Amino acid sequence: MKLLEAVSLNKRYSAERGWFTHKAKSVQAVNNLSLSLEAGESLGLVGESGCGKSTLARILLGLEKPSSGRVLYRSTDYTDWSHSKMRMIRSNMQMVFQNSLASFNPLFTVEQIIGEPLRNYGAGKAENLREVVADTLDLVGLEQRHIRRYPHELSGGQQQRVGIARAIALRPELIVCDEPFSSLDVTLRKQMMDLLQELKHGLGLSYVFITHDLSVVSRLCDSVAVMYQGGIVEKQSGVHIMQQGSHPYTRTLLSSVPVQDPRLRKKV
Repeated sequence: MKLLEAVSLNKRYSAERGWFTHKAKSVQAVNNLSLSLEAGESLGLVGESGCGKSTLARILLGLEKPSSGRVLYRSTDYTDWSHSKMRMIRSNMQMVFQNSLASFNPLFTVEQIIGEPLRNYGAGKAENLREVVADTLDLVGLEQRHIRRYPHELSGGQQQRVGIARAIALRPELIVCDEPFSSLDVTLRKQMMDLLQELKHGLGLSYVFITHDLSVVSRLCDSVAVMYQGGIVEKQSGVHIMQQGSHPYTRTLLSSVPVQDPRLRKKV
């Protein structure tokens, strides 16, 4: 069954009229885009900065409204739902941010950070909040001694684990990951990739990964959609995209993936 579906999405932003222009300019961030995500699937959205990936993510999560088109969760159209009505499905759709530290309240402890979505949307889970937080910390590989710490007292890898813990606290079905590895070094990146894979299988999660790095999504994703100028120009399985990417823009992205031996780099 399709967990998430976008149908003919368009998103235009209007710019203010300038001193010497008679007409207001508009920017087409998402251009007639359609995609779907099966339950248990990991989908990678790859493209350069400004291609519309983050705008699409906000639309999928109901944080922004499209100019036209529809978004469906388990066949339910929530495109025009109000903020209050979105609470009905908000616990099933969460996000991991690129910079976890910037997304935390610096005055909150780890327990408060992870417990915040439980208090806001968790209903019965909030009653035994301490127990749920402790179990969630264990799932992401953090010790119970971290529960009283503040964000600035954590390492970069620990901060990212707390961000993941906050996202899974409600045990959602879908997690959107917005460049979750870009601020991490190679060792921590592999640890986070392994952790997300474990959580996917252990909790039955579905992922949407937003990134510009094809080498990441080829390892983590069942399918990869390449975005260019607001639309999807190619979609293949994560295994095949590195070898069989056919669109010129996909080949350009592939040419930018670092290789140990420059002689092995493919020509675009």
